[in-house]
Amino acid sequence: MGNSDRPGRTDSWWSAQLSNLNDLFALSMMMFDDREAADIIQLAATSVRSLSPCDAEAVYLVDDGRPNRLDGAGEPPSPLDEQVRALAGDSGRIMLPDGTWRWGFALRGLGSLNGYLVVTAARDPTGDELVLLGTLSQQTGAALANARLLRSERTQALQLQRLNEQLSASVAQLTQHTNVHNVLTRIATTGGGESGIAAALHALTGLQVAVEDQFGNLRAWGGPERPDPYPKSGARPRADMLRRASRAARPIRHRDRMISLVKPRHEVLGVLALIDPGRTAGAGETFALEYGTTVLALELAHRHSLAEAELRLRRDLVDDLITGTDEDSALARADALGHDLRVPHHVVAVRWDVRGADDTVAQATSRAISTLKLNALGSRRSDAVVLLVDARPDGPQLYRLLVDSLGSTGAIGVGGRCETPGDFPRSYMEAMRAVNIRLRSPNPCGATMFDQMGIYRILDNGSNHSEMVTFVRDWLGPLLDYDEQRSADLVRTLTYYLECGGNYDDTASALTIHRSTLRYRLGRIRELTQLDLNDVDSRLNLHVAARAWQVLSGSE
Repeated sequence: MGNSDRPGRTDSWWSAQLSNLNDLFALSMMMFDDREAADIIQLAATSVRSLSPCDAEAVYLVDDGRPNRLDGAGEPPSPLDEQVRALAGDSGRIMLPDGTWRWGFALRGLGSLNGYLVVTAARDPTGDELVLLGTLSQQTGAALANARLLRSERTQALQLQRLNEQLSASVAQLTQHTNVHNVLTRIATTGGGESGIAAALHALTGLQVAVEDQFGNLRAWGGPERPDPYPKSGARPRADMLRRASRAARPIRHRDRMISLVKPRHEVLGVLALIDPGRTAGAGETFALEYGTTVLALELAHRHSLAEAELRLRRDLVDDLITGTDEDSALARADALGHDLRVPHHVVAVRWDVRGADDTVAQATSRAISTLKLNALGSRRSDAVVLLVDARPDGPQLYRLLVDSLGSTGAIGVGGRCETPGDFPRSYMEAMRAVNIRLRSPNPCGATMFDQMGIYRILDNGSNHSEMVTFVRDWLGPLLDYDEQRSADLVRTLTYYLECGGNYDDTASALTIHRSTLRYRLGRIRELTQLDLNDVDSRLNLHVAARAWQVLSGSE
């Protein structure tokens, strides 16, 4: 009877073991089915009861080489935690004061410790049950290692994808930058100038492009619908915008534009702007604007340097011509500057009442000469702006143009005709004499043509200076002495009286004095000179002496 029972029990034991193994196999497949660590732990914990009389008390995962309880984050270590850590990577019995049976199964896989599964039971499990729990722990450890590996592969794949996307973006950006570089460099090397740069930048960005000078005037436009007239902001808003752009390292947005300063050194030569009312300009458009600014800066700096060099050569040539130089050398230098010295010229000297603004006067004079459709070489000297003009200019018209441009008054002297370069020193002296005589005259503002100066041309011509001094002393000596001793103004009063043709009202107005004061001064003049101012000969000699005095005063 006993023997007949043993085979039945054996069959039952094997059936139970096969069922458990089948469950473990199915569980293993589920654990390795692309699950996360939390899912694997949940499957293992819920399977403990089906394989043994035990319950899963706690699960630990290894983080930075240290097992940490999943449900104990932020809590101080418990006695159980300390016991688990004391296992040091092995499986083993856990002894706590409550005397309950506990076992910590090490979850190992791929040669590393992945965590612990702690089970507890009211009685000691059998050997078969421990084997099943050990097998479960091995599967769980392997599944955790597999999950970690998959997670690492996914992370690497994601990183690789991001790197590929970044690489693709970098290649696209590099391609775009190379295209911008090639297009704008080609414009620069082929001499496309400002208009070519604006047109190329429009083609690259699809936006309208404006090239402005430092004052806001339009120099070039790229794209359709060029504004006419071109809008300009006021001087103060313009200065504020330039100041803000100067402080920025990159292009800035100003209203409906992206702007960049063309500033090769410390001087602002212009502004390059993308017209972007829709605010669509991105990194690519900004790069194109920056590179376009660099190319435009080189273009304007080169042009500025050439202009300065040409201006310097012109000034040097003018200075040499008016002081005397070799004719062949002067002609060759003028030819190099594109100016024909072989046609008759006149020297023009300009003195203007604009303090510390020689450049302003020189530029205004150059514009006025161009308005008169004349060609000239110019130079600035300490006492005047000097031009060599290839025709006899209309002095009064030139004066009106300068008054309109500069908004103040001055004097212009035009020297005599120069047939050859050797005549320039003489014409220069004549122009300066004309300016000085004009400034010493009762009407110091205006233009004086040397060939229309009349008697002034024979006064102080360089050969009769002593005779002229004697003549002035003979006729004006008593008045000169009186003025010097009394700080009076009799000579000047007489000069204005004679220049005004003896008219009391005009003379008093020119001197800004009352008629009675003028009458008193003329009486003193008659007493000191013992001359009748109504006598024709006396009046003529006094008038010539007064003009000679002006010439002498201007040459001192």
